Amino acid sequence: MKRTSLATLFILFYACSALTKDIKRVEPPFWWIGMENSKLQIMVYGEDIGSSKVTLDYAGVKILKINRAESPNYLFIYLEISPETKAGYLNFQFDSDIYKYELKSRTESGGTAGFDDSDVLYLIMPDRFANGDPENDSWNGVSVDRNNPHGRHGGDFKGVKNHLDYLKDLGITTIWFNPVLENNTEDGSYHGYFTTDFYKTDPRFGSNDEYKNLIEACHKQDIKVIMDAIFNHVGNNHWWMKDLPFQDWVHNLKQFGLSNHSKLSWMDIHAPQSEKDVLVNGWFATVTPDLNQEDDHLATYLIQNTVWWIEYARLDGIRLDTYPYNDYDMMAKWCKQIYREYPDFSIVGEAFYTKTAGSAWWQSHSVLNKKADSNLKTVMDFELFFTMEHAFDVNTSIREGYEKGLFKLYEVIAQDFMYPDPYNILIFLDNHDVSRFNKTDDVSLNKFKQATAFLLTTRGIPQIYYGTEILMTGLKADGDGGLRADFPGGWPNDSINAFKASGRTEQQNEAWDYLQKLLHWRKNTPALSAGKLVHYKPDDKGVYVYARIKDGKTILVMLNGMDNVQTVQMQRFFEVIENYSYGIDVVTEKIINIKEPVEIPAKGVYVLGLIN
Repeated sequence: MKRTSLATLFILFYACSALTKDIKRVEPPFWWIGMENSKLQIMVYGEDIGSSKVTLDYAGVKILKINRAESPNYLFIYLEISPETKAGYLNFQFDSDIYKYELKSRTESGGTAGFDDSDVLYLIMPDRFANGDPENDSWNGVSVDRNNPHGRHGGDFKGVKNHLDYLKDLGITTIWFNPVLENNTEDGSYHGYFTTDFYKTDPRFGSNDEYKNLIEACHKQDIKVIMDAIFNHVGNNHWWMKDLPFQDWVHNLKQFGLSNHSKLSWMDIHAPQSEKDVLVNGWFATVTPDLNQEDDHLATYLIQNTVWWIEYARLDGIRLDTYPYNDYDMMAKWCKQIYREYPDFSIVGEAFYTKTAGSAWWQSHSVLNKKADSNLKTVMDFELFFTMEHAFDVNTSIREGYEKGLFKLYEVIAQDFMYPDPYNILIFLDNHDVSRFNKTDDVSLNKFKQATAFLLTTRGIPQIYYGTEILMTGLKADGDGGLRADFPGGWPNDSINAFKASGRTEQQNEAWDYLQKLLHWRKNTPALSAGKLVHYKPDDKGVYVYARIKDGKTILVMLNGMDNVQTVQMQRFFEVIENYSYGIDVVTEKIINIKEPVEIPAKGVYVLGLIN
């Protein structure tokens, strides 16, 4: 009895001693054994922690160095973790106090699979998709107001989880979520781009564990998940801003300056260095402090943060926001280290350029880029987006101005020689930053069908913005909030539920059914996911024809840019059709004799699987 009491007292003393030091944060909050990179930086934050003497005794782990910051409330501890190290708790001694830090065993199953052109991404703004848990709507004095297009509307992780069957049924293979990390900001933070904590999801979406559970549920449905990350800047309410470890942790802190947004200065051979400096070091907006990624401690922090989320949540990909605004060398290092740890992983960088050359400059191994390799495998094709925005509206006349409309699609694709890997670029009709493809309620289904057929059959990795399948509308000129409307049926009291066919209009169901057929067919058609693209310049009748070819299978796509029926003489396409006699249209199952002239309906589209 006496021995038991002494043991109990010892445990109580040990527990209390571990709490006497006022440690407020330790980041990363835990780590894993068996990582490719054996080094680990631990940032410790607490009152006067910088004056502490730190020791550690754990088999296989040694302290390489300890760096103190300008603020007395930070310590940066650098560790070496040997491959033989066992999972367990590191007992850090801070003077006379102990802090227990966990090293976990790695999870080897699920996630980190990456994405490619066999996938179709579905972009979701979590706040606007579905509200599955009204109990988490309000936090820190900010409540839901669905009448305010720039306010919180209450969508969350549970809301998405409740509708995974809808996405699976539609034919989606990958979800890209707009940022989900904490945004502790009163105004305008519903979109997630004002990060205030890199290691915590926003409580209005749900906890870290709920995020992890959502991803597990997605993987069980064979749906991959992409995280949206922002490393160029943080929100001005980030907890760092009250007590920066170093005064140069943030650019232009003493003398405020905005970015010039001159993204072309990276590749402009006439641009002075000062233009690049203002682009990279200036604040993206007045509420987004710009991070100094040249600082080694911060660069390591950001790289480790990505690794932590991939390992913890088993992410399959990252979309990196405002890529050209970041420090070039740091981001190249970031990409390299992520791929070293997760070879199958995918990263797509948002490089918002209106011309192909700008986007292509950033892709890994670009011959246009004379700097060191960017290591960025995937970029976003904004020129194709801007072209698709209007190409399907134009009536391509026979002689006058036929080099518009579908010809402009051909012209953009013909510039693919600038991309090191044109099959590994992200293509899209719209997203959260631009006008929706369907801009008004006067929607043309022919336009929708042509555009979605092109998106899903040309080269690249297609991305669909939530609600496009039900013809949701929105104009950039009316404000970003209008581009990010609530999905009808995502809230318990919604009068319309577009998640169900019975809640959609006849026109919406026709659009939804058409897209679903294409998506499911695409899943099972390797010629589209990895086939060589061969395309023909649109003729003066405004018909654009191209093929995707792989392993003896050929898909032939025919788009009619005219408002009247067109008859196409097929001999011109002999290289891709000579071994075939017929084509079966994917959607209508109509059989087309391609040995004879083919009639295409006005503003029509055929997606033909060719057969002998």
